[in-house]
Amino acid sequence: MLEIFIFGYCIYFFVNFYTIFMQIDYVKKAKKQDAVILTPTKFVIAGNYSIASQRLNLINSGYDFIVFFIWISFGLQFLDEATIEYSGIVKAIIFVDSFIIINWILSLPFDLYKTFKLDKEFKFSNMTPQLYIKDTIKSGILFLIFGSGAIGGLSWIIGNFSSWWIWGFVFIFSIIIIINMVYPIIRDKMFDKFSPLEDKELESKINNLLEKVGFKSKGVFSVDASKRDNRLNAYFGGLGSTKRVVLFDTLVEKLSHNELLAVLGHELGHFKNGDIIKNIAIMGFVMFVFFAIFGNLPDELFLQLHLNNEPYAIITVFLMFSGILSFFLMPLISAISRHNEYGADEFGSNLSSKEDLVNALLKLANENKSFPLSHPLYIFFFYSHPPLVERLKELGYRGAGIRQLKDDDESLKESFKID
Repeated sequence: MLEIFIFGYCIYFFVNFYTIFMQIDYVKKAKKQDAVILTPTKFVIAGNYSIASQRLNLINSGYDFIVFFIWISFGLQFLDEATIEYSGIVKAIIFVDSFIIINWILSLPFDLYKTFKLDKEFKFSNMTPQLYIKDTIKSGILFLIFGSGAIGGLSWIIGNFSSWWIWGFVFIFSIIIIINMVYPIIRDKMFDKFSPLEDKELESKINNLLEKVGFKSKGVFSVDASKRDNRLNAYFGGLGSTKRVVLFDTLVEKLSHNELLAVLGHELGHFKNGDIIKNIAIMGFVMFVFFAIFGNLPDELFLQLHLNNEPYAIITVFLMFSGILSFFLMPLISAISRHNEYGADEFGSNLSSKEDLVNALLKLANENKSFPLSHPLYIFFFYSHPPLVERLKELGYRGAGIRQLKDDDESLKESFKID
């Protein structure tokens, strides 16, 4: 049985590795062509950042491959022996927590390099060592409290129900829903500073927009995201009574009122089109399938891993292999997501105007230095949003030379204006 999981992991590794490699090669060629969407300078910078990021992903992928085989060869057995004095729920919490913490420590060099070297070099990151340490400590506390509680609860369910995977799914899925509800509150209290908008005219326009589409929220807030990163973003946080509109201070600074309303109109499109509920339903279905699979694993698998078929081992195997299954489901989920993005664009453009949404998307791309072209295989696996070129074409943008790289690397230039 273990051989099947190893084979699946190897396929996952090589497909992922090949896709990233093809993306690097594609961007290297594309950035030498005429600039698309971005200004010529930012087009090259965005290409360089994309290549550097993907090279880091290649190294990280190879590193994870080695770590995976260390775990299944002797790592899990070593951790089992190190926690042999414990049993039941306590064993599950200590074992799984240790597994997660060790993996976090092993991945820490990559996170530090990206945050303090790569993102600093390209002027994205404003993170300081002090803030990084504070964030890490706070995240660690939340994990130890709530993560350990979830592990303990799931362990109890596994030990007390024959069809534990059904009740385990209900338990974990409920926790995820609760986390999404309290997420804005946690961010506000522990990580970010949520402030009412100083621009009362903008706040009034946003409230009128929300009222127009029937979106009820706890308010509109600006968050001091620039203390960590210079990228522009906005989101609707929370569920039910905790919903709120959150704007990065960088977004408020860079976008005009109309452009910002167009961005929010796009997000409201997801609300009106029922995309949020659909995404929750898809996530629930996928999670249920995963629980059904990992809830019926044979004893043979655990024997091959030198573990007992007990809660701590079941949860760990779930954590190790669920990511692989997710990877192969991503093309379908991403395709659905890309379809939803077009619908949200249409709604947002009708709510404001196509010109405002196009201008907002162009500014977001330039400020975030997002390289606008990608290899089709990379889009297939990793793009939850359509390529910006395609989104602009769908909106009828005809303002600049939009092209796509052909297989022979010749460019097709089109000049047009908003229809």
